[in-house]
Amino acid sequence: MAHIVTLYSRQEAALQAVADRFVAVHKGDVMKALKEMIVLNGRLQDQLDARSAPRRAAR
Repeated sequence: MAHIVTLYSRQEAALQAVADRFVAVHKGDVMKALKEMIVLNGRLQDQLDARSAPRRAAR
């Protein structure tokens, strides 16, 4: 999982704005926001894994 992404200044500014809003939703509690982001990413990864898993043939 060593995928490095390089952002341009506009992309970095947009990402920072989204991050600031996400933390603001959690009343400035960065750790609470980080924990929720980890949970959300886990759920999304589970959904991706379920979609990419080979499906059983219907009989």
